[in-house]
Amino acid sequence: MSPRKRRALAILGGLGLLAAAAALVLNALQSNLVFFFSPTQVLAKEAPASGSFRVGGLVEQGSLRREADGLTLRFVVTDTAHTVPVTYQGLLPDLFREGKGVVVAGKLGPDGVFRATEVLAKHDENYMPPEAADALKRAGAEPSAMRAEAQ
Repeated sequence: MSPRKRRALAILGGLGLLAAAAALVLNALQSNLVFFFSPTQVLAKEAPASGSFRVGGLVEQGSLRREADGLTLRFVVTDTAHTVPVTYQGLLPDLFREGKGVVVAGKLGPDGVFRATEVLAKHDENYMPPEAADALKRAGAEPSAMRAEAQ
């Protein structure tokens, strides 16, 4: 085999390995992406029917219910326009409160109840995830007004 053919095969082999590595990286990224949706978007069926995603908004006042086992919780997340019922089994963050901002990650069940696997609460009284603040603005409520109501 001539040196020219050997070099061409080496280049083609290197490009093939590079393409395979890129495909593996993109596949890993795709499977780990978790998109954020507001309750309005979830009810409008913009969220994936199967697969994980995040829902953010405020925990509706008076909606927190604990089951008899002490670990299962039910509450409602709202963007002031629409609501999504959530069920979660586990320990909540210390800052989790009714009327406060929250982002929950999980899957939407066939009954319309969001089954959360993770609950993220805001870390101080002025913080709200940018996605949740944008969702509240699109729903017609100012995040600062929602913070004042919650206090």
